[in-house]
Amino acid sequence: MTSEYSAIETSLVIVISEFNQSIIENLLQGAKDAFVHYGGKKSDLTIYRVPGAFEIPGTIQKILRSQDYDAIVALGAIIRGETPHFDYVARESAQGIAELSRNARIPIINGVITTNNVIQAKARSKVGGKNKGWESIEAALQTISVYQKILSTSKR
Repeated sequence: MTSEYSAIETSLVIVISEFNQSIIENLLQGAKDAFVHYGGKKSDLTIYRVPGAFEIPGTIQKILRSQDYDAIVALGAIIRGETPHFDYVARESAQGIAELSRNARIPIINGVITTNNVIQAKARSKVGGKNKGWESIEAALQTISVYQKILSTSKR
């Protein structure tokens, strides 16, 4: 991430799954820290909490239809268990977010981590550094900048 990206005057929404509470709270803290680090105001950051990663795409779709933001970041943690449920939730969440991203006029960033165990999830969500939440905000700011460049150079 270079300093050319800025959260100043950027309105951003985070849709976060509440499943795996300790992991997602760390991801959310990383995201908030990054937003402020890049000049964003806490009042320009809106957070919607949903029960699980499966509910993230539907919530994003509702936001896209009813509200105006510069970008949307999805955060969550899907940790493999003993059943195939992990595969279904991870696949549907990722496909839903990807489809919405391809069809939206604003960036939608998938910051949902998928890990084989809690140890891996904790490693990707450590507080006090650049965890996946922080990286997702950086990706959102970079993509906003790219979209703005595309719009400013497009021939209409």
